Amino acid sequence: MMNCNSPIVSVVVATYNREKYVKKAIESVLSQTYKNIELIIIDDGSTDKTPEIIFEFLKKDQRIIILKNEINLGLTKSLNKAIGSAKGKYIARLDDDDYWCDENKMKKQVDFLEKNTDYVLTGGGIIRIDENGKEINRHLQPEKDEDIRKVILLDDAFVHSSVVFKKSVWELSGGYDGYGEDIFFSEDWDLWLKLGKIGKFYNFQEYFVCYMLWEGNISNRNIFYNLIMANKLRKRYRHDYPNFLKGFFLGWVSYLYVFLPSNRFLKPIFSKIKRIIFGPPV
Repeated sequence: MMNCNSPIVSVVVATYNREKYVKKAIESVLSQTYKNIELIIIDDGSTDKTPEIIFEFLKKDQRIIILKNEINLGLTKSLNKAIGSAKGKYIARLDDDDYWCDENKMKKQVDFLEKNTDYVLTGGGIIRIDENGKEINRHLQPEKDEDIRKVILLDDAFVHSSVVFKKSVWELSGGYDGYGEDIFFSEDWDLWLKLGKIGKFYNFQEYFVCYMLWEGNISNRNIFYNLIMANKLRKRYRHDYPNFLKGFFLGWVSYLYVFLPSNRFLKPIFSKIKRIIFGPPV
């Protein structure tokens, strides 16, 4: 049983060599109007100034807990380790290169989950930014549970840095397992699909996160593996959610598109065809 001194929300930030960005991520958590939190920062063996930066925050705020991996374990193992030690009823996730742009984000999500006990996961909209913090575009995900379920095998319907979910349901689901068996690159999407078998989904139609898009790090190899993993996920959950065949076909069409010559010139045509066949992007 949770005692009166336990935090309601455990915010989990896994970080590795993010000296340029982690400060802003942490500040966006500490500036939230909802204060009944602990902030667990797990340093996955950073070799830059990241440990020094997070230690400065530790000296100023007793809600911060720092965990350190002596060797780099990777994101999913780090998240399982951090969440396993969390005391909160709810888990809020934030990546170390993103930051929350709504100071009431956590309050809105906790209030929603407290009032709607059949829901297990909430998310929100994002503002995509480049590495210099310049806005690229804005995106809202489907709002209602029934609409999310219709598209969740087509694409990931939640942004990792926007979510709050129940720790008890995370435990029931087995946590992140992207580093095990055969799923990687999509460990968060896999978790949502597991959580959705236990309870309901919701996405706020508000912008919660400034989400960094690392376009310079996108390669054909990474896109290929992402698509392969996405179709493995679709096959794994094909009996739990609708539109498996549509999602599976979309994955392979997207894969072929990557290797089209001069694909940036064909993109508008391809996007129009994809919209006609599959509907608006999620």
